Amino acid sequence: MSTGVGETVTHEELAENRRFIDAIVETDVMKRAHNYLVRKGQSSSNTMDFKKQLYNIWFRLYHRERGGGQDSCGFEHVFVGETRRHQQILGLHNWVQFYLQEKHGHIDYKGYKARTHKDTPDEDDHVLNLQFSWRGLVKPVAGSFIGVSPEFEVALFTIVFLMSDEKMTSVEVKIDEYVLALIVHRYGRSIGTSYPKLLSSNHQDL
Repeated sequence: MSTGVGETVTHEELAENRRFIDAIVETDVMKRAHNYLVRKGQSSSNTMDFKKQLYNIWFRLYHRERGGGQDSCGFEHVFVGETRRHQQILGLHNWVQFYLQEKHGHIDYKGYKARTHKDTPDEDDHVLNLQFSWRGLVKPVAGSFIGVSPEFEVALFTIVFLMSDEKMTSVEVKIDEYVLALIVHRYGRSIGTSYPKLLSSNHQDL
């Protein structure tokens, strides 16, 4: 969990990462993302080259903490979650991991902000700003899509990442009654973090 500790990726883990990329590249949403990036000149039309590009963006290890070894990657940060010196939660923006950690008693859900005039989330909420504690540490706010597929998030944030050279990119979009900021931070050629931030719903700021 902790950054600042160098990681060793085993052959089994490398194979898992590649199987994950192989699987998502076959989905409709990733095919659409790939075609869009090819048209924009950001990706090769060759599928193998695109898979290598995705691997470097999401799974290539880098130094998140100074003085340590290669201790992090975009996928681990966004989809799994990390801590800084066991004192601060980093990342953990994926609803599946949130569900699994809560199921095992590691996460304590503190509250949310979603659409207005509501007391609890329901099946129509697909973006939440959450507050929670994880293994004794509190995250004051974390943006997360709810109920979407991993390939949707990879496709969306890969596009935002590749369409900008800025260290931090924030793209405002409107989906149904939501106004969101899609935020991506880069670590060189890889994603540092990516998440949605709910700005308003039903035309009311949160």
